Amino acid sequence: MEFTDKGFIKIEVKDLIDWKGGNGEGCLASNRITKDGWKVGYMYREEPDEGRPDSGWRFLKGDESNEYTSSSSNLNVFSINTICNYDPDIIPYLKAPVGSGFIRVSDHKFEEDNQDKNIYYAKQERCK
Repeated sequence: MEFTDKGFIKIEVKDLIDWKGGNGEGCLASNRITKDGWKVGYMYREEPDEGRPDSGWRFLKGDESNEYTSSSSNLNVFSINTICNYDPDIIPYLKAPVGSGFIRVSDHKFEEDNQDKNIYYAKQERCK
């Protein structure tokens, strides 16, 4: 596994999606995904930040504390396509509307988050 000079896992970014999601293609992703090598465990879509190319999508491992996510150094802005390259399992869920939330329930499957199941944690293939 290679890292960039900023500590991100070095990946080859291919065009996996053609994003036409409204405001923009930006999203927030936790370092637990882009630096520590975990797959997305929890993803949700909120109202996009106004005046920014934001899709509203937020991607987390799912065990981050409020303290962790409150620190801007633990979350970074990426294009959605880049996060799809870290974890392509998210692609089928990206057209969900604002207010949607999903948890990983197996290696390659998410379900709507009804807060009745535990998140299934998995490492990215390149990080096993």
